[in-house]
Amino acid sequence: MQSESNTTIDKLFNRLLSLRTKKQSERVILTFSIASYLVHLGLILLAYYGVIQSESKLLKSPIAAIYTPFSFILVYEVYLLIFFLTKSISFYIGKQYEIITLIVIRRIFKDIGDLELASKWFNTQSDLQFTYDAITSLILFLLIYFYYQNLKDRAETNDLSIGLEESKIKGFIRLKKTIAILLVPVLLGVAAYTFADWLFAVGTDFGKGIVNFKNMNSIFFDEFFTILIVVDVLLLLASFFYSDKFHKIIRNSGFIISTILIKISFSTEGLVNNLLIIGAVLFGFLILLIHNKFENEGVMKKE
Repeated sequence: MQSESNTTIDKLFNRLLSLRTKKQSERVILTFSIASYLVHLGLILLAYYGVIQSESKLLKSPIAAIYTPFSFILVYEVYLLIFFLTKSISFYIGKQYEIITLIVIRRIFKDIGDLELASKWFNTQSDLQFTYDAITSLILFLLIYFYYQNLKDRAETNDLSIGLEESKIKGFIRLKKTIAILLVPVLLGVAAYTFADWLFAVGTDFGKGIVNFKNMNSIFFDEFFTILIVVDVLLLLASFFYSDKFHKIIRNSGFIISTILIKISFSTEGLVNNLLIIGAVLFGFLILLIHNKFENEGVMKKE
């Protein structure tokens, strides 16, 4: 009975999260990204000639059109996050950091449309926000570089499985495969719901509908990071069955705190939002750094 269950899990996993599916998803997302970019440019053109009326700054500058294809790229990054869940928890968390960095980058394209280029740059909120986002993206890029530098020797390893019995390794990987399989329809469901909600608002009143979504960057990702917190807690609790090593428990707990900080950032604006995002990634990086010190220097070997 258990082998049949394992076979079903493997079949579903290969259908949803295999390398072949990953490559097919890349092509589909690339096609949608190009199409969405052209549609957005068309809407900007229609708004420019007064065919449609909208207060949204997303329809005032051709540069802002880059915002839309970036949204599809971000959805693909979420798929990659689920893909890496079964490979390594540390790489899975790294993908979360990539996603929040891309969200900030995407926001920069929206910020450019809001720039006033006033002589008193630091007295203008829109210009300040652009500055915050530009600096934040650079800091995040650097932190992610150092984060992956500390994972370079573990690229093909399941980092919680080191030192475990083969049966325990298989059990934990099976659990992660099951969670990953469940996350795929959840991802699609949340994406479909948020997109339909946005379309309804736009369809009801095109001009006000877009503007009513005050924080465009939180659409979909606010809900999805809530789901990720639940998944991270499940993985933490499950890890107790496979490893009771103190430094690994602290690392996984720290990653949960990092994800929570990212989630909280969606409910804030301005400098606080940027500081929370930087703080989340910095906290996760430092947790990983200390964890690796434990691992590499053989601290608490008798554990």
